[in-house]
Amino acid sequence: MRMLDQILKHNSEFVEEKKYEAFTTSKYPNKKMVILSCMDTRLIELLPKALNIGNGDAKLVKNAGALVVHPFGSIMRSILVAVYQLQAQEVLVIGHHDCGMSGMKADVMIESMKERGINEEVLEMLNYSGVDVNGWLEGFSSVSESVSHSVEMIKKHPLLPNDVAVHGLVIDPATGKLDLVVNGYDQ
Repeated sequence: MRMLDQILKHNSEFVEEKKYEAFTTSKYPNKKMVILSCMDTRLIELLPKALNIGNGDAKLVKNAGALVVHPFGSIMRSILVAVYQLQAQEVLVIGHHDCGMSGMKADVMIESMKERGINEEVLEMLNYSGVDVNGWLEGFSSVSESVSHSVEMIKKHPLLPNDVAVHGLVIDPATGKLDLVVNGYDQ
């Protein structure tokens, strides 16, 4: 059975058996926080357990590397929606050790793209149009520095209220241990 068919079969049983009832909550985070985290598969269950949060406790925004790369991109918009519309009062940026974005090289990804059918003309057109494809795809060298950078991008955003604490942490994906990088209460 194909993956989508498995998902749809499971979902049908899930709904029919009313298993969703165990997850009923409101759209407002109980713990008044929004978390920006990496999309790493090791964090799906580990991160909430390590932070003592459950369904309904926090807004969770995920992307590759827990990065804010543009002050007016979808990540920052999601954080602002959480603050202004969904009652979040604190922001946690949580990167992790052994991240796939750490040391990622744009040229390696571009070669992989070409192997899967993206031609050179598309890449040239993007670069000609002002998209720095290499810069956009480049990873980072230090997870702590990356987290600090994202915290700074959020904290200095002209639309973020001054009373919102923005914290930076790094989690160990093997143990769940958190290392504090930026204490937003001290800022």
